Amino acid sequence: VFVPEDGYVFLDADYSQIELRVLAHMSGDETLIQAYREAQDIHRLTASQVFHVPFEEVTSLQRRNAKAVNFGIVYGISSFGLSQDLSITRKEAENYIQQYFETYPGIKAFLDRSVADAREKGYAVTLFGRRRPVPELKSSNFMQRSFGERVAMNAPIQGTAADIIKIAMIHVNEELKKRNLKSRMILQVHDELLIEADETELEEVQQILQDKMEHAAELLVPLSVDMHTGKNWYEAK
Repeated sequence: VFVPEDGYVFLDADYSQIELRVLAHMSGDETLIQAYREAQDIHRLTASQVFHVPFEEVTSLQRRNAKAVNFGIVYGISSFGLSQDLSITRKEAENYIQQYFETYPGIKAFLDRSVADAREKGYAVTLFGRRRPVPELKSSNFMQRSFGERVAMNAPIQGTAADIIKIAMIHVNEELKKRNLKSRMILQVHDELLIEADETELEEVQQILQDKMEHAAELLVPLSVDMHTGKNWYEAK
């Protein structure tokens, strides 16, 4: 659908697992922090711990299931939701989640604390102080309260990730203008920035993106950026 003009290419930069990295920082969980500092494969590590198999023997299916647990936890997933996602029994899903929290106890404490804080204050808050009201936590309706709990767990993480990409956007845009480059930022989607880069400026723009995106926030774990180029958005993703 999107194509750059002649003499330009698309440069797509997206954060690698930004929400899990934010979770590591905000929860202070030592196991997750250490894994990111050592650039380990997080999904493989989680699979190894949750399924009790040696790291080297984790199958692709186990890794895929662990990935669903990793990202599901960020969204306050229930055992029912996880069982639906992985086509397993609810009991198995409950066991996965329990094993996950035993592996990363700091995350369990953080999520519980997030819900308690939001219930007390009436809102969840990101690392940068942006608030998300959660009136559902006071609802007499069980489904509404459950939704509120998921929001209270997720909003600080996903909201912080959103804050970080906005900060990165501002810094990238300022740097492109400061250097009088012809390249321009044209799109932001979730954790991804799309630049229409002049072919003669490509290397310089790549360096700007990496620097500004990786230093948009100083977390306990490094922010990591993946970049691809292409003659259309599909190629560049």
